[in-house]
Amino acid sequence: MSLTDTTPAAEPIEGPLHDAQEERKARRKKMEKIAKYVLPVLVMALAIWYWDRLVVWNNIPKYILPGPGLVMKTLFSDWGILSSALLVTLKITAMALGVAVIGGVAIAVIFSLSRFAEMSFAPFAVILQVTPIVSIAPLIFIYIDNRFIALLFCAWIVAFFPILSNTTLGLKSVDHNLSDLMTIYRANRWQRLRYLQLPSALPYFMGGLRIAGGLALIGAVVAEYIAGTGGIGSGLAFRILEASYRLNIPRMFAGLILIAATGVIIYGLTSLVSWLALRKWHESALNRE
Repeated sequence: MSLTDTTPAAEPIEGPLHDAQEERKARRKKMEKIAKYVLPVLVMALAIWYWDRLVVWNNIPKYILPGPGLVMKTLFSDWGILSSALLVTLKITAMALGVAVIGGVAIAVIFSLSRFAEMSFAPFAVILQVTPIVSIAPLIFIYIDNRFIALLFCAWIVAFFPILSNTTLGLKSVDHNLSDLMTIYRANRWQRLRYLQLPSALPYFMGGLRIAGGLALIGAVVAEYIAGTGGIGSGLAFRILEASYRLNIPRMFAGLILIAATGVIIYGLTSLVSWLALRKWHESALNRE
């Protein structure tokens, strides 16, 4: 009898202990999936309940802090005014984000193709980003006569830099082995950009898009506050400002709720777009069970 005949074969670890571990792991995953949706709803419900009780217990007047019930009632009763203002703000936000995406990606591509272009113009992009929009907006409203274009420009300034910086970083973060392979196959500059750099930059661009979506809304709201002009084309920020002058605090809260809900929806949509674009190949979107 040889040595190999007397050596026991390796067997997979099985038995009651292994089955119990697998069962606990499956149970934990199931609980995490449930908690992912239940916990935020529960915490939000508790926060609203505490808000309502705080107003009732302390007998706070509605012109100081209205209760959640009054805010929701105002939201429905003033829906005609608030919805038209919301559409104006959404229009500015969407257009600013679209222009930021087009301009940011185009300039990032130019930066990746020309080192001298990046060295020449990148400092101006940084200056626009680090300078507060509240200090630039008054000058913009002086030099641009069209109020809508001025609001759009303010929102674009805020949303532009995340797209530019993230896309530029992605275009530079290609795998050096793949870059060497492109060199071996004598790929030209445009082939390298199309087949290597742009796919590599897509996850970075999607990250910048999620950030820029919220910043475009912030830029639009801040610009509307600074503009401070009413009329049919007024956005949500002006309606909130108008309500504060009239001490209509419930309408202020209703407008703030609409702005917050809009920001959440924008983030959700950009996250969905990112997941759809990356779900089949990138580590950040793959479903790991």
